[in-house]
Amino acid sequence: MKIIWTEPAVDDLESIKNYIARDSEVYALQFIQKIINCIEKVCSFPKIGREVPEANNKNIREVIFSNYRIIYRIKRESILILAIIHGARDVNIIDIKPWEII
Repeated sequence: MKIIWTEPAVDDLESIKNYIARDSEVYALQFIQKIINCIEKVCSFPKIGREVPEANNKNIREVIFSNYRIIYRIKRESILILAIIHGARDVNIIDIKPWEII
């Protein structure tokens, strides 16, 4: 399967990197690489993640890495990365839910 990143997910990844880089550029790059590695595992095993309870859609799933929810959509030939959200954030109060983007 092919991994497709949405613009909001790329923005999330960049924000995480920038936040961590305030303390350590090296650690920020290592952390981002670990997130990417986690997403690559999803590519091999798309149903490894649990269904996102807020989405009520069996194709909207998430894997947890550290304190982050990596939310993705399973499509026929691809995995669409929708968002990378800190677990402390309440997805219900976000104006546009990650799964409503595409």
